[in-house]
Amino acid sequence: QARRMRQTCVQGTGCDTIRAAPDANPDDVIGARYKPVPDGSGGVTYTPASRQTIDFGTIGQRFRDFGLPINQSALNDLNRIRTDVEHYYSDKPNEAVREAIAKAFPVVADLFRLTGDAPHETLGDTWPIMLDVRAFYEGELEACRKSFENVEWPNASAAEIPFNCPECHSDLIAQDDSDNRDFQSADCHCRSCGAKIPADQAFERALEAHYETDSYIAFTDGDDRPVHVCPDCGVEAYLLVEEAVGCAWCNFVLEECARCMTGLTPENVSADNTNLCAYCDHIMSKDD
Repeated sequence: QARRMRQTCVQGTGCDTIRAAPDANPDDVIGARYKPVPDGSGGVTYTPASRQTIDFGTIGQRFRDFGLPINQSALNDLNRIRTDVEHYYSDKPNEAVREAIAKAFPVVADLFRLTGDAPHETLGDTWPIMLDVRAFYEGELEACRKSFENVEWPNASAAEIPFNCPECHSDLIAQDDSDNRDFQSADCHCRSCGAKIPADQAFERALEAHYETDSYIAFTDGDDRPVHVCPDCGVEAYLLVEEAVGCAWCNFVLEECARCMTGLTPENVSADNTNLCAYCDHIMSKDD
């Protein structure tokens, strides 16, 4: 079922992007690499540089470019299970496989809605199974999220980022003590694989999962990663994104280098002095 759903998702994503530009060459729409060639009029045009097409890592970006909605995180979870299944083995528990199917359900529904096709006609007996799995999963997820209702988060963004298991990548994470109010004491456990997760590790994994697509795009484009280790508290929660700059765990924010006035980031700050960039700290230590 996971393989069949994944095939439907890939076919649907290709069809949706192609339908968004009906007059374009389909190879141009779903191509992954392009090269500039002269257009004969003094300019250039871009053509596919190979037969390679967009993959799971770039589907989300292509959809955003075409103004189409898609849940890349849900596709990533399904793809991890699909990769294991294609090799005839998955070390993920049955609960994780069912969750991947449940989380992909809205993606599949969106793709069918965009294409105008009827899911029960295309998926047959698989569709009602997906409906049942989704209903059970939503009940479990609601119970997990209720366990965090009393937590006082440092900001609205932190409160909206769901936790995710570092071991099995399940979203079914519940707080050990539902009466706890301190987010830095929100130790929790996974209701899918049973893993015990300290609060800081749970927070790190939540940010990693939330910014997974942005991290992939930054890596392929050579841009700054969205999440870094905080030079003050040591938790991997320092954000460099449009909506937030600073540590989401301890609220520490780097300013400018006190010597050269360069904007400080976790990449260039001194390991020994958060008021200086690494270069200026090195120069000043030589002067001493």
